[in-house]
Amino acid sequence: MDADARRVVVAGGNGFIGRPLCRALLARGYRVSVLTRGVARPAGTGTPEMHTWDGRSAQGWGHLADGAFALVNLAGESIGDGRWTPERKRAILQSRVLAGEAMTQAVAQAAVKPQVLVQASAVGYYGDTGQDAVDESSPPGKGFLTEVCLRWEQSTGSVEDMGVRRVVARTGLVLGRGGGVLQKMLTPFKMFLGGPLGDGSQGFPWIHVDDEVRAMVFLMERGDAAGAFNLTAPETVSNLEFCRRLGEAMSRPCGLAAPAAMLRLAFGEMADELLLTGCRAFPKRLVEMGFDFSHPRLGPALKDLFA
Repeated sequence: MDADARRVVVAGGNGFIGRPLCRALLARGYRVSVLTRGVARPAGTGTPEMHTWDGRSAQGWGHLADGAFALVNLAGESIGDGRWTPERKRAILQSRVLAGEAMTQAVAQAAVKPQVLVQASAVGYYGDTGQDAVDESSPPGKGFLTEVCLRWEQSTGSVEDMGVRRVVARTGLVLGRGGGVLQKMLTPFKMFLGGPLGDGSQGFPWIHVDDEVRAMVFLMERGDAAGAFNLTAPETVSNLEFCRRLGEAMSRPCGLAAPAAMLRLAFGEMADELLLTGCRAFPKRLVEMGFDFSHPRLGPALKDLFA
């Protein structure tokens, strides 16, 4: 088979999800090309090749899309690192939209189109749904996070008109070692100060990083998978339930709730959209396609991460 036919181009391949995804793809025999703002370098033993890009165009790397198996767009500024100033919000949105437009440009230039494009998104698409469960058929919510997800998803929508199958991965809160939401929650629990955010009733849609990666590869390789998929565990929990399970896994109490007023004072708009609200996103389409979760329940998933 032509080497390009096994090529997967990953934007955001150096991130918390991108690194294990690239390792999984290499283990399956794919040729992985990571787009980076850093220095280009050839592939090593068990490491992907690196190609420099500007995050907004196909300049210098677009040829990689020609005849490739897949493009994966995970690129974007972190949502949870820092207060949402107008400048920060603009960077969060533009980093995602411009990266998607660069992917679309590369597909348009390719003589032989990639077979599939995997577009990252998030369950923030649904906004605050309280205790109500949502699936992929549910409408978008309101607010900045919903706007980001909508624009992020739309940034690569036109590749479908070019005949490229597109998968939209609406990811929940990814639990893994060394980063993500779990890393941010460890310190207060280690100091015996862990607890829910506000009243803790908001949905906490989670997924183990291993299942996140496995689901992306599953959808990439399933030729009949197209459209939006919730990448969340089938067990939905509230923020309070998650904190209790995390405390059990760490042998720490879950007691001190962070008052909503304090969170709003510290984080402003981000508190209301990211910390004090949530949804119970169910992976209906993944389940219907027969995806087998390695970590469907929170307790054993946390036990695995703390093993």
